[in-house]
Amino acid sequence: MKPEILLVLAPSNPPGIIEALEEHFVVHPISMSGNMARTAANLGAGVRALVTTTQAGADAALIDALPSLEIIVCPGAHVDAIDRAAAAKRDIVVTNAPGISAPDVADFAIAHLLAVARGIAKGDDFVRAGHWTSGPMGFSTRVSGKTLGIVGMGEIGRIVARRAEGLDMTVCYHEPKRKPDVSYRYFDSLVELARHVDFLSLHCRAGPETRHLVDRAVLEALGPEGILVNMARGLVVDEEALIEALETSAIAGAGLDVFENEPHVPARLRAMPNVILSPHKAAFTVETKAQMLELALANLCAHFAGQPLISPVPAMTASGAMP
Repeated sequence: MKPEILLVLAPSNPPGIIEALEEHFVVHPISMSGNMARTAANLGAGVRALVTTTQAGADAALIDALPSLEIIVCPGAHVDAIDRAAAAKRDIVVTNAPGISAPDVADFAIAHLLAVARGIAKGDDFVRAGHWTSGPMGFSTRVSGKTLGIVGMGEIGRIVARRAEGLDMTVCYHEPKRKPDVSYRYFDSLVELARHVDFLSLHCRAGPETRHLVDRAVLEALGPEGILVNMARGLVVDEEALIEALETSAIAGAGLDVFENEPHVPARLRAMPNVILSPHKAAFTVETKAQMLELALANLCAHFAGQPLISPVPAMTASGAMP
């Protein structure tokens, strides 16, 4: 018999995921908008795998509602919404899809930077509104030849750096510690990095240590001609401080794909012409989603065949610490 799996339905699911899974498994789809634990408890004890999303994750209540659960599969890179300590208590393995979306996220970061600096959205509105017949729109800011600061020199940050080099930009970076294999100029102080660069692009991990990493001091250091791009997580930026910096022209603009309380975006941000907003879709390409689905299927099939997993997430102890 086919193993039973629980599939969390969400807008970020790869296209065709139900049909692809049904070739190998008995699929029980549930909505992430309801009480997932209550719904899961009604499905009985037969569910052995959970396929979730980076947004929905799997909390302790959902995991506890699935007494036969063996594996949690996330077709995405981030697993911070999965209670890995609760999974570890029952030796439930977790897999994800690391690295697949990195080129797309990097492309999106550069696209946001160009859109803000060159006034692409403002130009589109200018033409559509018929203002062009009354005179030119005005000047924008050059990107090539400028200095880009990258916060988080992981896989995405490194690809952004290569894209920036293609635009003849100088790259600098900030991390808690210098990366021995990275030749770009390193700043141990984020404020000093912000003071040195023209643009700041965020690609660091989200967590308690990075909450409001970009605060008023960093924004003030970035300066009135600076542009902030955030492809990391909303909590990395003090959103109220960012809004104030934009309203007072303490910085020139921002390109934001993530927000502190998404999908709710403050009206003050939505009203600003010097901000490019997108609905957390940097990784949303057909190509990336197809690869994520393929990897999710490979992990599931490997697990139920008793073979090594393709992309297991490092185990966490039941207390929440890494071994």
